[in-house]
Amino acid sequence: MKLAMIGHKDFPSRSGGVEVVVYELATRLAKRGCQVTVFNRGRRRGENRGSCQGVEIRRAPTVRKGGLNAMLASLTATLQALPGRYDLIHYHSLGPSVMLPLARLSGARTVATIHGLDWQRAKWGPFASAYLRLGERMIARYAGEVIVLSRVAQTYFQTTYGRSAHLIANAVVPVEYADCDEIARRWSLEKDGYVLFLARIVPEKGLHHLIRAFRRCGTSKRLVIAGEVPDNSYGREILALAQGCGQICFVGFAEGRVLQELFSNCALYVLPSDVEGLALSLLEAMSAGARCLTSDIPENTEVLGPFGTVFRRGDEASLLEKLREALDSPWPPSRAEDQKRYIRERYSYDLVLEKTWRVYQSAMGRGAGEPV
Repeated sequence: MKLAMIGHKDFPSRSGGVEVVVYELATRLAKRGCQVTVFNRGRRRGENRGSCQGVEIRRAPTVRKGGLNAMLASLTATLQALPGRYDLIHYHSLGPSVMLPLARLSGARTVATIHGLDWQRAKWGPFASAYLRLGERMIARYAGEVIVLSRVAQTYFQTTYGRSAHLIANAVVPVEYADCDEIARRWSLEKDGYVLFLARIVPEKGLHHLIRAFRRCGTSKRLVIAGEVPDNSYGREILALAQGCGQICFVGFAEGRVLQELFSNCALYVLPSDVEGLALSLLEAMSAGARCLTSDIPENTEVLGPFGTVFRRGDEASLLEKLREALDSPWPPSRAEDQKRYIRERYSYDLVLEKTWRVYQSAMGRGAGEPV
């Protein structure tokens, strides 16, 4: 199969959930004999063509300005893909899928993955929200097949558009245990000595709720914030909320060994998000055996299953109560091992790859019997 993927920012990259999914899916498909091309946004310097682990990388010309960058990149990526005679073009996320009708009307077979109902996110203004909703409608009307990450999104598409969608949750490469070496040297962090927030620092992730609740918690543990603080009003708000509290530690974007150590040794991982698609960082934390506390939105509780603790979304008093309860009670090693097993059995890339392959076969009008 000759396959194109459009909608991520860069490849290879861990800058966001979409980028992680595209990387894991594309490289695994390439290992199984597919010819996969990914179209990166062209604002990053480098060659227009390259390859990584058997995946062809091409750059879609665009401009640097925020919203226009994404819009133009999906257009130029689609225009580059159409002459390539790909068996299938796989669009990721709502915004890039605005260009999906162009591919469909040109005769290309298409699949679209909805990584979240992005127009719900606080960072988007009226125009951007309207554009994302347009992408949603284009998927519902023109996509050959639709993939969603949660039952909430699946139900939404069925009730809103009468359109069925395949539920294929994100997968995770399990985080293997790593001792406190790098994080002890760089930030003096100790095992079970900190609460961890690891996610993009944007309003819908709810970090402002966590900082305010943590400062009232009365714990001797530290709060570690892993993620790049943006140079915008929300980033300045986060820094102001943390100012004067020596227990709050900003470690920046985490990957590799540092990421392993942070998940492996935290006393508690907290995801206080107001909006989610399916949080890869939550899957990673659970795969490492970390105790987890999240908001009670369905996208989080669906992942937690019988594990973890939840608080009422946006309710800082509820967050404070659950934070204290979690930090004051033990997390048995046997419970951590059961959680690891739960995640490995339900969120493996082998399972995701097989389900995705069946969707591809359906989009191409063939049966689902051909294995990867």
